[in-house]
Amino acid sequence: MEAVKLYDNKKIRSVWDAEQEKWFFSIVDIIEALTDSNNPQVYWRVLKKRLLAEGNETVTNCNALKMQAPDGNMR
Repeated sequence: MEAVKLYDNKKIRSVWDAEQEKWFFSIVDIIEALTDSNNPQVYWRVLKKRLLAEGNETVTNCNALKMQAPDGNMR
């Protein structure tokens, strides 16, 4: 099940994983909603680098999950 959540009138893409019984949210959409960044992908990339450089282990080295973009493509 895929759904679009709204936060402050900004769209946050999400996907429900029935097997794990968990919601997954697009971090890039969340960053865009919270920061009003012009380029949330770059913001996230730089933030991850800084957190890793500080020794923060909450950011894992994993590939992004594909979610449907506004144009209908999976990214």
